[in-house]
Amino acid sequence: MNFAATPARQGGFLRLGQYALQRLAWATAGVSILAVMWLIAGYLLTSSPKLANYATFGLIPTMQAFPEMWEAGKIQDATIASAYRLGMGMLIAILIGAPVGVMVGRIKWFAAYSNSPFQFIRMISPLAWMPIAVLVFATWDGSIIFLIAIAAVWPVLFATAAGLAKVDPAWFKVARNLGANPVQMVTKIIMPAIAFDIFSGIRLALGVAWIVLVPAEYLGVTSGLGYAIEDARETLSYNHLTALVVTIGAIGYFLDTMLVLLIKRYSWHRGG
Repeated sequence: MNFAATPARQGGFLRLGQYALQRLAWATAGVSILAVMWLIAGYLLTSSPKLANYATFGLIPTMQAFPEMWEAGKIQDATIASAYRLGMGMLIAILIGAPVGVMVGRIKWFAAYSNSPFQFIRMISPLAWMPIAVLVFATWDGSIIFLIAIAAVWPVLFATAAGLAKVDPAWFKVARNLGANPVQMVTKIIMPAIAFDIFSGIRLALGVAWIVLVPAEYLGVTSGLGYAIEDARETLSYNHLTALVVTIGAIGYFLDTMLVLLIKRYSWHRGG
C-alpha cells in the first residue's frame, strides 16, 4: 500500500466533499426561490376565474401528485424505461465518439477529410432523423437509442479531439524513447491527458441526450418519461404533468452533478 499517497487522497476527498456540500447549498437556495415563485404563480392561477382550469399546475397540487404516482409505480416505470434508452444511447456515443475523436486529434489527414462531413451531419437536428430511424430499426426503442446516440456522439468526439490536440507532442516522443507500445501510449499518455476533456464532452453529450430523449418518446412508445408526459396531457392530468416535468429536471440535475464531481475528482485539471 502506498502510505505516502494517503494524505493527498484524503485531502482530495475532503475538497470534493466540501465542493459537493457547497453545490447542495446553492441548489437548495435556488430551488427555494423557484418554489416561492411557483407558489405565487399557483395563487394567481387559483384566484383568476379565467385561469382556474389550470390551477393544478401549481406547486401544491404537483407535490400532492407525487405520492399517488409513486404508489402506482408510474414514476419508477417511466424513469427505468427512459434510463435504459439514455444509457444505451450514451454508451454507443462514447464507444464511437472517443476513439474517432482520438483519430481526429492524432491523424492530420483524417482530421482534414472528416471535418466537413462531421460538421455537416452534426448540424442536422437529431429529431430530423426520426423518419429514417423508424424505417431502419425494427423497434421504437432502437429508433430512440439511435437518436440519442447521434445527438450525443458529437460533443464526445470533438471534446476528445480538442483535448488531444492540446497534448504536448514531446510527451509522445519521450514515451516512444522509453519503449512504450501503442496500448501504453493510450492508457498512460493519452487517456490521463484528455480525461478532463472526455468527461466534459460526456457532460455536454448527456445534456443533449436528455433533452432529445423526452420528445423522442412522444411518438410510438408506450413507456418512458416523454410518453408519461404526453399521456398526462391527453388526460388533462396537469398536476401529473408538472410532477413529471419536475422529475425530469431533478434527474437531469442529478446526472449533471455526478459528472461534475467526476470531472473534479479524476481530472488532473482540478485545482488545489
